Amino acid sequence: MSTTAEDVSDDSLLVLYVNGDSRAAEELTARLGPRVLGVAMRVLGNRADAEDVTQEAMLRLWRMAPEWRRGEAQVSTWLYRVAMNLCIDRKRRARGGHVDLDAVPEPPDTGRTAAEQMQDGARQDALQRALMQLPERQRQAVVLRHLEELPNPEIAGIMDISIEAVESLTARGKRALAAALAGRRDELGYSDG
Repeated sequence: MSTTAEDVSDDSLLVLYVNGDSRAAEELTARLGPRVLGVAMRVLGNRADAEDVTQEAMLRLWRMAPEWRRGEAQVSTWLYRVAMNLCIDRKRRARGGHVDLDAVPEPPDTGRTAAEQMQDGARQDALQRALMQLPERQRQAVVLRHLEELPNPEIAGIMDISIEAVESLTARGKRALAAALAGRRDELGYSDG
């Protein structure tokens, strides 16, 4: 086969997996797993819970693979929707619980000075805290649109809402984030000058 794994669509990889190609499963997991983990981390604010959600979402993908109907939806859209539903279920079960943001480790950035790394850490922490203050649906929409950079039609499919609703949720979420972070511009190193 002369094409590389990157040239093969998610849809085709899923079909290859169903036909017994374990390398296709490895490629699809490597391609989609980190993205789902990132979304779950931002929505849940807890790495252990996000890892559990990611694992369960991937397991559900493998279980439904034989029934997959090509061309009806993107594999990534389906997987994001499953992950979002799992996040919602997990949050419902844990209502009233405490989310320990200190337990969310920041990945090391070896190309930056210690001061830059500390500044980046403070920014990420501030963003995560502000995200956790948003209403659930706004947080989901903002994470998918502005952190995962998905197009609005795909987000609408994931969240099972209209494109207009996605636009409204992201706009309100962005305004709320801006308001929450506005007084911290200097502290976070965003001062003009």
